[in-house]
Amino acid sequence: MKILVIGQGGREHALVWKLAQCEGVEKVYCAPGNAGTAIDGENVNIQADDLGRLMSFAKHNEIDLTVVGPEAPLVAGITDEFRAHGLKIFGPSKAAARLEGSKSFCKEIMKKAGVPTAAYKTFKRFEEVEAYLESQDDGPLVVKADGLAAGKGVYVCRNHAQVLAAAELMLKRDLYGVAGRTIVIEECMDGPEVSILCIVDGDVIIPLETAQDHKRAHDGDRGPNTGGMGAYSPAPLVTEEIMDQIIRQILVPTVHTMRVEGNPFSGVLYAGLMLTKNGPKVLEYNVRFGDPEAQPVFMRLKSDLAQVLSLAASGRLCELESLEWDDRPTVCVVMAAEGYPEDYKKGLEISGLSEADDVPGAKVFHAGTTAKDMKVLTAGGRVLGVTAIGDNLAEAKANAYAAAEKISWQGSWYRTDISDKA
Repeated sequence: MKILVIGQGGREHALVWKLAQCEGVEKVYCAPGNAGTAIDGENVNIQADDLGRLMSFAKHNEIDLTVVGPEAPLVAGITDEFRAHGLKIFGPSKAAARLEGSKSFCKEIMKKAGVPTAAYKTFKRFEEVEAYLESQDDGPLVVKADGLAAGKGVYVCRNHAQVLAAAELMLKRDLYGVAGRTIVIEECMDGPEVSILCIVDGDVIIPLETAQDHKRAHDGDRGPNTGGMGAYSPAPLVTEEIMDQIIRQILVPTVHTMRVEGNPFSGVLYAGLMLTKNGPKVLEYNVRFGDPEAQPVFMRLKSDLAQVLSLAASGRLCELESLEWDDRPTVCVVMAAEGYPEDYKKGLEISGLSEADDVPGAKVFHAGTTAKDMKVLTAGGRVLGVTAIGDNLAEAKANAYAAAEKISWQGSWYRTDISDKA
């Protein structure tokens, strides 16, 4: 079996690493990949948005399964293109990918499905926002760009003045381009966040083990939102009772409504949830594996991931027996470039990678890296996801940070409190 993974981040390195271990997998390619995927697989110099060249590569190399990592190609319709040419691909259709590609579409689906989420309104003009706020009591609200904004189009605002400032950035200053020309303003919910990922084939839903991401840049959940500064698995906040509630009240109604609405969902359904005093509520849906959640979750997965994704892509998840997991917890610490999530330098040499991989239970997943002249250089804001397993959470955390301490480049930094919430 030959597999093509599309993307170049930490999630894609984790996919390549896990798929390469599966029985019957002969080769794992990654397009375009990074310095880490070149070690655990073979990189292909094709960008993730070059659908034509990706399809040609899959045909020419007789790829048995393509796995799409990032959301942008899914929203652009890569799954439809591949399937139209008889190529097996894991991921939702363009229509179904709107669950992530459009916040307003996602909210409409949740409303039809009766899924618990924050109350919201959608706006296209700044003047409409002003008029709406004048009719509301001052207080906290969340402002979101409707489209894809690389995890940065969300503003948690303490008051209406901050809401107006965020709305102005998007609706008047065009900060996020077309992604921010429609915005969603919703109530600000309170509670701990958890990530629930599941594999779906249109009908069958297979939940994965739980994880908790850390979105804020700095310790204690302070600073700006990022793409994620670390994660751990499992998340003890999600008890069996809560998980059953999530499946019955959130996952099943969403998948059912998508099918009824003519957009059957196949791929990864990622529910970002807040555990409020009134029960779990959906913050957002993503339509791909989380990053950095995939790293600690895949490290715990003992089942054959290639088989799971192949069955899902074929609409045959009903043939799958229950997934097998390592009971031990895992922790992923993201190492970032100086200045992230704002402007940062690229091309800085990274040292200590081999020493970090020697730490017991640790694996360094590359995200924003590239290889040049036998050196590994930074090539992104989130550079590495240092992930480790341990007999308990404290040991997993200690292993992850012991490995992170071996690695350095000019200006490197990371949060020091990943998994403390547990």
